[in-house]
Amino acid sequence: MTPDSDTAPTDEEERVPDIPAEAVDEAERLTRLARAAERRADEDNDAEAEAELYRERRADLAAKHDYEDRIRDEDDTLVLYPEEWLADGTVQFDRIEETERAVEVSLSGPGDPEQWQEVADHNDALVDAVAESAPTHEENARAFAAFASNHYAKPAEDLTSEEVREFFEEYYPRNVWPDEADASLVEESVRKLFDAADSEPPAVIDS
Repeated sequence: MTPDSDTAPTDEEERVPDIPAEAVDEAERLTRLARAAERRADEDNDAEAEAELYRERRADLAAKHDYEDRIRDEDDTLVLYPEEWLADGTVQFDRIEETERAVEVSLSGPGDPEQWQEVADHNDALVDAVAESAPTHEENARAFAAFASNHYAKPAEDLTSEEVREFFEEYYPRNVWPDEADASLVEESVRKLFDAADSEPPAVIDS
């Protein structure tokens, strides 16, 4: 889902953050896994070490793309900053030329974070079903599943009309940066994922 390498992207087509959407989703997944491990710390002696491992993996992932990771506690947000913006771990505002290069992911959406992995596995299975029956819709279905898992910790078919609208209007254009072919199919792709879950899609999909 990247622009054709033989065609120079326009300003609108070019993804501003230098870190890929897939890496952002993985960083969020690792953050939620770390939190789940932390909650087990009182009853599991290895849980804190497990949480630290997830945090280290998140930091390594960000570093591969020349980013650094932060948790902004005041609004419970995962923030990924370009390394060049920081000095000794502190953001230097005079170095910021394009604020759009930063990535912010809210960690406080509804749903049950305790069951995050179970939800993610369920949504991934729906993607596999779509990929098997309609391969051209796999990437869009995967993006929608990641949105449901990472932003709301919900089975994809349980998202409300407002949440689905948020995917179409905000998450998809800002985080996925699809090519023209995928963008033209996204509503149908999401509908197919609901079909895989034997569930009726919200009316917003047909609007």
